[in-house]
Amino acid sequence: MRPAPTILHLDMDAFYASAEQAAKPSLRGKAVVVGGLGPRGVVATASYEARILGVHSAMPTAQARRLAPNAAYLVPRFQLYRSVSEQVMELLGRLSPLVEPLSLDEAFVDLEAGGMADDSVSAQVTGERLRTAIREVTGLSGSVGLAGSKMLAKIASEQAKPDGLVLIEPGTERELLAPMSVRTLPGVGPATGDHLRRAGMTTVHDLAEAGEAELVRLVGKAHGHGLYRMALGLDDRPVVAERDAKSVSVEDTFDVDLHDRVRVRAEVERLAVRCVERLRSAGRSGRTVVLKVRRYDFSTLTRSETLRGPTDDPTVVREAAARLLEAVDTTGGVRLLGVGVTGLADFTQEDLFAQAADARELAERALEPEKPVADGDKKPVEEEPESAEQLAARRWPAGHDVRHAVHGHGWVQGSGVGRVTVRFEEPGGPVGRVVTFRIDDPELSPADPLPLVRDPVDYSSWPASLPKSRSGAVSVAGGESRP
Repeated sequence: MRPAPTILHLDMDAFYASAEQAAKPSLRGKAVVVGGLGPRGVVATASYEARILGVHSAMPTAQARRLAPNAAYLVPRFQLYRSVSEQVMELLGRLSPLVEPLSLDEAFVDLEAGGMADDSVSAQVTGERLRTAIREVTGLSGSVGLAGSKMLAKIASEQAKPDGLVLIEPGTERELLAPMSVRTLPGVGPATGDHLRRAGMTTVHDLAEAGEAELVRLVGKAHGHGLYRMALGLDDRPVVAERDAKSVSVEDTFDVDLHDRVRVRAEVERLAVRCVERLRSAGRSGRTVVLKVRRYDFSTLTRSETLRGPTDDPTVVREAAARLLEAVDTTGGVRLLGVGVTGLADFTQEDLFAQAADARELAERALEPEKPVADGDKKPVEEEPESAEQLAARRWPAGHDVRHAVHGHGWVQGSGVGRVTVRFEEPGGPVGRVVTFRIDDPELSPADPLPLVRDPVDYSSWPASLPKSRSGAVSVAGGESRP
């Protein structure tokens, strides 16, 4: 624990949904749900307007539609989210060399290491100005928590949501935590929380009063010791600038089970390429390729192949994944496929040309024509061709960017029955008009996302010359709210 609240936790507010609202003027102030839109889709993020209706992340999209039938349901645009995240992380990096990203929209910052704060006043000023900078650069809001430890800083940012700042003064930790639910503490999930509830412990105060010995008896030595320290507000974990990833992977769940072997292989190869793109964006290579297959009966199989050296070659990864697929029976149907790379390194094996040649040779063998199926033998199940609606949804995902030769930039409102409906508007502009086209209209094409802020404030010298922060309520735990 630090004597000053110099650990900052930033959490962007309803990040994906807020980015979509900022990009689409017609969605401002309306319920927006971002996630998978098929029968097996899951909500990734919901705007605060949708949360009021009961929609939350990890909820099945079908359930969300029943709760919020009039909300806008959009497919994620990770290209946009990553670009905004890079802008935010660059601002954080200007505050301190110790920035620990947790996800695209969340990070810890050690303000003391960057010389930006050494007491409550300087920490609060830095936090306020960070929020201003983020809004000026990205057009989005973020909530900030400040405390003497990572655990409390994260709790503070949760209390600050949406679009606020909460500072927990050192010395007030136990008083603040006491009435909170045990689920507030890191590592206390539904199962542990239920176990503690049955033992009569529902608040953090209950845990502190029970004592370390009793918690060790209930949940084990390692967890019990840590749980007791957290109940007392003690957390000495440092902010770590580099979080070493163990693996890189991508996966897709399909609305309809895949039966066609050729289609399954094509999906595996597509996922392998996406996996390598993510691997390269992280500046890494990997030695082991992993294939994940979830079948029609929910049984999940994983297969792996270790290469001769680390690689970031899409051909090598794609063909290794295809070889792994050959050892998996998919005739009953496939509902999910995933490709990953483990054994990460910061370099690439030099002998990749020989390795790729070996991979291609093995792949060519695997693609040799199969022997004719004898009469009476079981024939493969043929998958029904995609309908016009499925083709439209695949080519024109709801919420994604398009450009029309006449009407300019817009986004897909929906598609089906051979048609795609587009609203033509841009970030920062007025609500746009809606036009419907054929899905094969030659003048309509997919486009890249536009920046959320066209002419952002120049923060190249930030934080040396911080602009004056905007007024706003700042909550200080243990004290009164003040402007």
